[in-house]
Amino acid sequence: MQVVRLATELRARGWEVAVVSLVKLEYCVHGNGLLDQLEPQRIAVHSLEMKPGVPALRAVFRLRSLIRSFRPDVVHCHMYHASILGRITRLFCRMPVLISTVHSTREASQQGGPTWHKELLYRVTDALADRTTIVCQAGLERYSRVGAVPALKLRLVPNGIDTEIFTRSEERRQRVREALGISSEFVWLSAGRLVEAKDYPTLFRALELMGPNRFVVLIVGTGRLEPELRNECSRRGLDGQVRFCGHREDMLNLYCAADAFVMSSKLEGLPLVLLEAASTGLPAVVTSVGGNPEIVVHDVSGYVVPPGDPAQLAAALRRLMEAGLECRKGMSRAARQHCYEHYRMEVVMDRWLDLYAECLPTVLLNRAISGSV
Repeated sequence: MQVVRLATELRARGWEVAVVSLVKLEYCVHGNGLLDQLEPQRIAVHSLEMKPGVPALRAVFRLRSLIRSFRPDVVHCHMYHASILGRITRLFCRMPVLISTVHSTREASQQGGPTWHKELLYRVTDALADRTTIVCQAGLERYSRVGAVPALKLRLVPNGIDTEIFTRSEERRQRVREALGISSEFVWLSAGRLVEAKDYPTLFRALELMGPNRFVVLIVGTGRLEPELRNECSRRGLDGQVRFCGHREDMLNLYCAADAFVMSSKLEGLPLVLLEAASTGLPAVVTSVGGNPEIVVHDVSGYVVPPGDPAQLAAALRRLMEAGLECRKGMSRAARQHCYEHYRMEVVMDRWLDLYAECLPTVLLNRAISGSV
């Protein structure tokens, strides 16, 4: 999602852009809907035809061929596998600038295995990248502390969102709540993959501690833990209050229908769903991991609690529900204002262009200023 937004914004500013996916395009998360946004902007999309989780040496030479054909001034790699592949490929072809972007405070494994080797590979291949960026302050501090990236080459550039799209609508709110069969109940929204890092069991324990309340929790996302999480809801008597909504393309509808957002994660980077919720004016209760406390200002636009603590999470949920309507409206305004000032796509894009200019040789910078890049 972030790559598509960066690509379209760069194209709108006169840059020539191409997007390369490591895996086959049908494997891309929400691939079809996102890729449809690139075609009208004349942004080419290529695939290295890799299978998920299977290294392929030929991908290096496919990427080398694409780079030699496109001749980019900047190669910008997002996430671990793309970053390592881009760095290795730089040994075989010319890249004026290579930037890696890390999207989490700590590398994770979908299989739950060790990940220390990923940070070691970042360190070993660091000389092949001009800069490494990370999306939140907590991640920047940790990557510098563990030595994965030298502090002088590490930069903070957050995710950006379209604040014009993610805005509240009372008409949409009423229509969607009616379609969901929700009347006066307080609606909590949570969104994210159904995996260990999101720590939904802590959320369920917190909901159980809250006792009988008129609230509904909408959980958006899919993942291998879904059967287990559904069973846990049943064991805790939450079937009538927690709704698993699966994958949804209409997230704006759900942001508008909700009264507040909740995130119980034990590992995050700078979650786009939390930025979108803030832009839509949702107060939130989140755990103090990754960039969550950078998006949600405690006691101003919501509450920040320690991860893995259902009692404190329950207390914060209850506190927000019991706050007066005017208090929640104030939090709503604060959430949107903070998001608009710091995470609006135009603001973030300016930071990217500043970084590109910092890295580009003088001759390429002059070309960029003249609009010929």
